[in-house]
Amino acid sequence: MSPQTKFHMLVVNLLTDSQAGIRPPAGLAVVREMAVKLGLRQRPEPDVMVVKDDALDDLDRTYYLPEDVRLVVEVVSPDSEDRDRFTKPIKYAEAGIRFLWRVERDGRRPVVYTYELDPSIRAYVPTGVHHGRLRTDIGFDVDLSLDLGRL
Repeated sequence: MSPQTKFHMLVVNLLTDSQAGIRPPAGLAVVREMAVKLGLRQRPEPDVMVVKDDALDDLDRTYYLPEDVRLVVEVVSPDSEDRDRFTKPIKYAEAGIRFLWRVERDGRRPVVYTYELDPSIRAYVPTGVHHGRLRTDIGFDVDLSLDLGRL
């Protein structure tokens, strides 16, 4: 895991905040900094995930399986740029994870790039670039402010 900046921490806090962040419907939950097992020796740790509730039952669990994951979010840091922009999206797509968000920094503000898996080519296609407010659909509506000053 790369060293965490304050920007990174604030974005993860925003996305996981129970009032201001991602609010999935019953049956899904938001988790942070847990691994997803993509293969025998492949367990990346997305910054945020939306997973099925029933995957949360085991308190000794250290990872989730791709079929339990609806969304992965990577907050790009200087030390993780190549992995977050290129390597991880390929691996997540090959594993069949349907949605990916990549959060970049523009000055003091987050910019969220959203993607959906095209299963016919097992690759992500862009669905939006979000400044100030994130409005999208990942099987449920997402509408949240990207104002880090609200935290």
